[in-house]
Amino acid sequence: MRDIDELFAALARAPFRAKFHLGPGDAEYLRVKGLPLVVRHAGDFVAKRLAPAEPKNDGKQTPWRGHPVFVAQHATATCCRGCLARWHGIPAGRELTADESAHIVRVLERWLREHAGD
Repeated sequence: MRDIDELFAALARAPFRAKFHLGPGDAEYLRVKGLPLVVRHAGDFVAKRLAPAEPKNDGKQTPWRGHPVFVAQHATATCCRGCLARWHGIPAGRELTADESAHIVRVLERWLREHAGD
């Protein structure tokens, strides 16, 4: 897995990834619900949508909006198994390990924390 600081530096240099910000509705949701609950949601999304060896609709399983975690997933390249392989060094075609899932949630939490005031 890629070092998180190195990952965030690379993401900042990628125009597509750097353009993502929380909209007013997602920022409000994060503020009202709180980061701990939203991070638990992230863990649930990772477990259901990314952890399987062959996720349903892989490459299209993460909506573009509707929850702050979805925005964070696209911003951090944790939206599908292909992006996880390219950006995080987590191979596709097998179930995620507990450490890999925890890494993804840490990445999402950091991005959400950094963008909570957007």
